[in-house]
Amino acid sequence: MLEFRMANFHVLIPAAGSGSRMGSDVPKQYLQLLGLPLIAHCIDTFIQNPRIAGVHVVISADDGDWQRQPISADPGLFVHPCGGETRAASVLNGLAAMKDVADDDWVLVHDAARPGLTQALLDRLLDAVQDDAVGGLLAIPLADTLKRADSTQRVAATEPRAGLWQAQTPQMFRYGLLKKALQNAGAAPTDEAQAVEALGLKPKLVPGELRNLKITYPQDLALAEAILRADRNKKEEGR
Repeated sequence: MLEFRMANFHVLIPAAGSGSRMGSDVPKQYLQLLGLPLIAHCIDTFIQNPRIAGVHVVISADDGDWQRQPISADPGLFVHPCGGETRAASVLNGLAAMKDVADDDWVLVHDAARPGLTQALLDRLLDAVQDDAVGGLLAIPLADTLKRADSTQRVAATEPRAGLWQAQTPQMFRYGLLKKALQNAGAAPTDEAQAVEALGLKPKLVPGELRNLKITYPQDLALAEAILRADRNKKEEGR
């Protein structure tokens, strides 16, 4: 008699980049937000979810900052110093470093500088994608009018936004499929979904929220702080 096996959920956080657009001497994932580095907020969200089997963080081999971070040790947290030159390379290296993961297990790739993910958003993605044949990602429909610029930074055209979504993370795919997609990817894809799309597949779009923004510019950090501070105040008021 064949034994039924439930697929596990694993998280992979590529954190080998420098975040040069922030204009900071500190790698973006280690910027402070309410007393903790950005990546710590991300890790805590996943560690606290009982459905997550493990959290894998990929850092660069010469990362001298990780050990100095106030990140609590946890048996479900694994750090791999095998970051690559691109996000795709870091994710692929991280997949290779993960142990005891089956091809049909789910891997959720999440940005190290996206601290606004909530348990509700995470569960929404898990519930919506866990039985999907391809996988999927959090995303939000575009609301603003899009302008295409010319070489002089003037408007060359207005682009129709119907059907356009802004991709977020986590992006959730089966381990075997994601590894194959990244191995086959030519020019480095900007996210995991693009690599999967190149195989002729169509990932599922799961509605995300604006609060799940990626910290890219200094003003983003101030917005994230306001959001998380409001969360903290709401919890304290409810006690």
